[in-house]
Amino acid sequence: MFWKFDLHTTSHIDTLLEKEDVTLTEVMDEDDVLQECKAQNHKLVDFLLRPQCMEDLVTFITQEPSTDVEEKVKYKYPNISCELLTSDVSQINDRLGEDEKLLMKLYSFLQNEPPLNPLLASFFSKVLSILIGRKPEQIVDFLRKQEDFVDLMIKHIGTSAIMDLLLRMLTCIEPQQLRQDVLNWLNEEKVIQRLVEMIQPSQDEDRHSNASQSLCEIIRLSRDQMFQVQGSSEPDPLLSTLEKYETVEQLLSNIFDKEKNESAIVSVIQILLTLFETRRPAFEGHMECPPGMSHPSFSVNHSILEAVRPRLKDFHQLLLEPPKKNMMKTTWGVLDPPVGNTRLNVVRLVASLLQSNTHSINTELINLNTLGVILDMYFKYIWNNFLHIQVEICTAMILAMPPAPIDIQPDTEAEHVKESILIKHLFQKCQFIQRIIDAWSSNEKEQAEGGRRRGYMGHLTRIANSIVHNCDKGPNGPQIQQLISELPAEDREKWESFISGQLADTNKRNTVDLVNTHHIHSSSDDEVDFKESGFHQDSSLQQVRFKHRCKWMKAHKADPWAHKPSSCRDINFSLNTNESANIALFEARCKEKIQQFEDAGSDEDDIWDEKDVTFAPEAQRRPSSGSTDSEESTDSEEEDVKRDQFEASNPSNDDRMEVDTVWTANFDDIPMDTAPSSPSTSPDTAWSSSPAANSNSETGWADFSNFTPVNPKDPLRCNSPVAMETSIETIDPLGVNAPMQSEGEICTNHRSITETVINGSMKETVSLTVDAKTETAVFKRFENHLSACSRDVVLLSRQPPTFLSEF
Repeated sequence: MFWKFDLHTTSHIDTLLEKEDVTLTEVMDEDDVLQECKAQNHKLVDFLLRPQCMEDLVTFITQEPSTDVEEKVKYKYPNISCELLTSDVSQINDRLGEDEKLLMKLYSFLQNEPPLNPLLASFFSKVLSILIGRKPEQIVDFLRKQEDFVDLMIKHIGTSAIMDLLLRMLTCIEPQQLRQDVLNWLNEEKVIQRLVEMIQPSQDEDRHSNASQSLCEIIRLSRDQMFQVQGSSEPDPLLSTLEKYETVEQLLSNIFDKEKNESAIVSVIQILLTLFETRRPAFEGHMECPPGMSHPSFSVNHSILEAVRPRLKDFHQLLLEPPKKNMMKTTWGVLDPPVGNTRLNVVRLVASLLQSNTHSINTELINLNTLGVILDMYFKYIWNNFLHIQVEICTAMILAMPPAPIDIQPDTEAEHVKESILIKHLFQKCQFIQRIIDAWSSNEKEQAEGGRRRGYMGHLTRIANSIVHNCDKGPNGPQIQQLISELPAEDREKWESFISGQLADTNKRNTVDLVNTHHIHSSSDDEVDFKESGFHQDSSLQQVRFKHRCKWMKAHKADPWAHKPSSCRDINFSLNTNESANIALFEARCKEKIQQFEDAGSDEDDIWDEKDVTFAPEAQRRPSSGSTDSEESTDSEEEDVKRDQFEASNPSNDDRMEVDTVWTANFDDIPMDTAPSSPSTSPDTAWSSSPAANSNSETGWADFSNFTPVNPKDPLRCNSPVAMETSIETIDPLGVNAPMQSEGEICTNHRSITETVINGSMKETVSLTVDAKTETAVFKRFENHLSACSRDVVLLSRQPPTFLSEF
């Protein structure tokens, strides 16, 4: 850790502040001044709180820098001053929020003529916003004393930083009562009406955009606050003003009663679209009716619809004669005129009006044939997907919505509409079915001639599917079926043929089988079973690719090496083994093992029975150790020398430890030309101990007086102190078909080594035979107990003759 080594360095600011004539710019030139300020360095904070320093900091962010300063460092000090004032140090906030002289100097920035410097405006807005959040009561009281505050804010609304400051006043004030007082104050100052006045052709685009965005954010923030604070008794005055008939009418008059201006028209439509976003759930409108459509909380304010309805003819005219747009050249052709932002937003407004499902609005749209004009635009501008998606939403909502109730008097309230006038208009006047079929046929003809697929075909497929779905399951299904049955016989047959043929084929191609329920069954044992492989729930694409790969493997199972080079396909493996003999030997061995466990009357001890662990003295235990491994022998000899000093000198036969028969042979570097040994050693004499040996065992000293050097002609012997027999014999390599030859016979092709180990009541005979031609080694082991049971194990290996030295 760094603190263990005392690597903390003292800031140079402390040394600098000890000077009597240090200036603010010298301190601001230090690289760590912001870090030290946020860490609340006492010396630095006390220095910044000096009246002259605070005044200089405010001056830096409210006055234009000198033009003589280099551009790279022109806004260096204003930026550092803003960061110091907004470092959220309580002492600085208190001094700045309570000193009215500093606040007046800060407020004077708004009194400059527009346009404001955008960078300095951002510094000013940031400082005043943090003061509103930390000192709301003092700042609000100060701003309300300034009579021209709202006028100046509206005057500079074209600057984005000033618009942000206005929205901060609606969101950063925490006390609910104080926030309500601010809303009432702003409403009394007619801030909504003043923002509406900014959206007219005489103003520039920046004012249009910022004023529209401000009004949209006020609508959203006010509605969010109303849903969060359910117990509030006072309504939001700004939202109420915006939803008034007079306010909406003023917005529409600004764009229709004067010259057409695309920026103003789009800004007003954005405000209307926000007014229609009354917590309505998102509706894609492709298959089902939008949930909660008839719920009162999702209904649009009636005054807004009443103000918009008389202006629907003006919006319809915008679709026919939009603001003048220049010809646009594209990669596929020339657009004259292009769709334009105005007409696209008008179509979006029509979609929102249809979603309100108001009878008067629907009737006006039908009288104007607005839906027919929108469909004409859909089939004309074949590459404008922004338009296509809006038209699709319009048609889907018409097909899915229940009939709109009629606005009638209370005395005739019993009348209810059973059919949708929009669906009737769409199928009869707009010839919806015929236009879909004609557009589809025209696209197929163009593609057959080598042309491109039209850009609206995907949306047209979804529109056709929406008709089929609502005809079967929608709330207007009977009406849609009736209208289709009333079509001319030729058109009806084309539609039915289109549904069962072209549309069905397209849906089949577009359907992606992300989940396959059936398993892929393999007829080959060599194929890997991937059916149980697990996938993450979100890895649908991986599952599709995996299943495709499995199908490909199944289809190519006849020749799995077909994709490999010829050199790989020519590989052939052959093993010269007698499988039938091995199988027979394995089954016989298994039967012997099973018989061993099932033979309850056998005198042999069960190898799985738990036995008492007893330890034998050195004289009796040492001969029974069968391990001849070189490393283990060395370790065991060292351990035996240490244990001899603590073991008893009078061993008894009852104290030995009973262990399972485990024997490890050591065939280190056995020569192949060994002469056969004569089995003259008796098993009984092999375990007998001479008096000299006993005495040596008791004293712990070894006697090498009888040691004789090994003659190469002498028979082989093992490291274990037991009697053994070594012979070379010729037998069948597999040890199954040929009978075992007698000891002493020597064959040039077969060499075998046999060792016999006698351990108490058990006699083990181990033979190892090597075939020089086939390089096959056979390892056989015989166990003879008092019950005359024999066991053998055959081990096959294709190792070279040096295999003997590895044992």
